[in-house]
Amino acid sequence: MTVSSPLALCAAQELTLAVRSRATQTFAAVFAALAIGVAASGYILSGGSGVQDFARTATSLVQLVLLIVPLMALVLGTTALSPDRGASELLFSQPVARRTLLWGRLLGLFAALIAAQALGFGASGLVIFSQSGGEGVTAFLLLMTGAATLTAIFLSVAALVAGAGEGRRRSRAMATAIFVWFAAAVLYDVVALGAASMLRSGAASRLLIVAVLANPVDAVRTGLLLAVQGTTAFGAASLALLRFAGGPGRAVFLILAGAALWTIVPALLAARRLDRADI
Repeated sequence: MTVSSPLALCAAQELTLAVRSRATQTFAAVFAALAIGVAASGYILSGGSGVQDFARTATSLVQLVLLIVPLMALVLGTTALSPDRGASELLFSQPVARRTLLWGRLLGLFAALIAAQALGFGASGLVIFSQSGGEGVTAFLLLMTGAATLTAIFLSVAALVAGAGEGRRRSRAMATAIFVWFAAAVLYDVVALGAASMLRSGAASRLLIVAVLANPVDAVRTGLLLAVQGTTAFGAASLALLRFAGGPGRAVFLILAGAALWTIVPALLAARRLDRADI
């Protein structure tokens, strides 16, 4: 991909717009503050003081990442990719394939969000390293990888949500994006565990395995906890998946395959819808 290619130019423009966005800047600042706060306050509940090391901070930040990163990817992605009469007509009138423009915009948004996360992780990482040294830095890097994976997945979902709202108000697409986030990050686990509690042991285990693989938030959570803490922090659904897979290696493979599908399939569906849309 050369610098002058349509894909690169579109990605660079979207990156510039996203970096200048107040929402992206606010996300970077809030994420950094929360990460530093978690690192600095980790020992308080146990009666201690000081800054946690990288491994303990990564464990403490998992749930924060699972909530904030998908929300920001969905909100920023839906806002940027929802058709805007006038601007969209001008953009898609260019002699470039629509899906090429979509890929470029997604790459630009992904780069902007990764940069914002890097600022947050970097600021907290400097504080941790200065106070507690470099022990457990691998766990922290794995957490960053998990955050990047969630960003790619939910940007892809945002593209599909924005494409489905073609011809409608942007506010409706945004409401759909918020509902998708709430369903995936909050409601899903409650429903899955509630349904499993009403089934027999074998059926409940199968349901929980499907639940982990079907929801990218649960899949990334399981992968992160497996990488950072092993099986000691697993819940019922994660343990069912581990038993089904026959070991951590196969479980990680299933999680990675599921994450890849969640990234690729919604983006392809969004591109197909965009190709057929009357803009």
